[in-house]
Amino acid sequence: FLIWGVRNKSINLLGIFTVTVAAATPLAFGAMSGIMCERSGVVNIAIEGMMLTGAMVAVIFASITDSLWIGLLSAVIASGILGLFLGILAIHFRIDQIIAGTAINIFALGITSFISQRFLQPNPSLNSGGVFSKVAIPGLSQIPILGPMFFNQTPIIYLLFIIIIAIHFMLFYTRWGLRTRAVGEHPKAADTLGVNVFKVRYINVIIGGMIAGIGGSYFTIGSVGRFDEAITAGKGFIGLAAMIFGRWSPFGAYGASLIFGFFDGLQSKLQILGKTQVPIPTEWLLI
Repeated sequence: FLIWGVRNKSINLLGIFTVTVAAATPLAFGAMSGIMCERSGVVNIAIEGMMLTGAMVAVIFASITDSLWIGLLSAVIASGILGLFLGILAIHFRIDQIIAGTAINIFALGITSFISQRFLQPNPSLNSGGVFSKVAIPGLSQIPILGPMFFNQTPIIYLLFIIIIAIHFMLFYTRWGLRTRAVGEHPKAADTLGVNVFKVRYINVIIGGMIAGIGGSYFTIGSVGRFDEAITAGKGFIGLAAMIFGRWSPFGAYGASLIFGFFDGLQSKLQILGKTQVPIPTEWLLI
């Protein structure tokens, strides 16, 4: 149906691939956050709320300090605090993890909407943090197709690549990774061998929150430079789906994020063609 709809029309395939990487970035950050948490035995439904909070905090502090890096660091800290809060609820008080995560999502949506309406809309200077510029890596950015896709991007996307490699190495090639997987799969056995289950889970959940904060900052200082209510639009939940689709593996989850990102980029390109040249219903493309 889609091929019929765009017959005899032109689509820039390299443009779609470039958009794919950009669209996959917040999903991949959400997936990495989920991996850090779930590998240690904590289901993190709160990724959406953490990303939303990170998006708002990043643009506010970037606007106040006129520094995108301080905005990024602020997002990491704010979402890390939410990760700590999730840990207190789910690990210490043993509240149902789904309910705890949902509560954080509701809180994040409410507080960010309130701050947006009360402070950001009346004061546009607090909501104009700017965006990171693309940085081309010499040599690698000249590689056909792959160069523009992966090596001519913003620092946040490069940071994602580093995090994916680091998590993979940590999980499968370090003692901490072994303990993380043991705590997630057999906490009683790990405790019997002297592993501090609470400590491992707390640290991983806080790190997961920080990673979600970086993903949230991408929505603002990584792309549009301003915050709007519910700007994450459910991407945290899609990131969670990408994590499951990728079998709780960093590279698998990123591959799944690229699949989601590709169709997101494709539908945006087809919508442009549909509006001007062919009658493709927008609803079909969004599905």
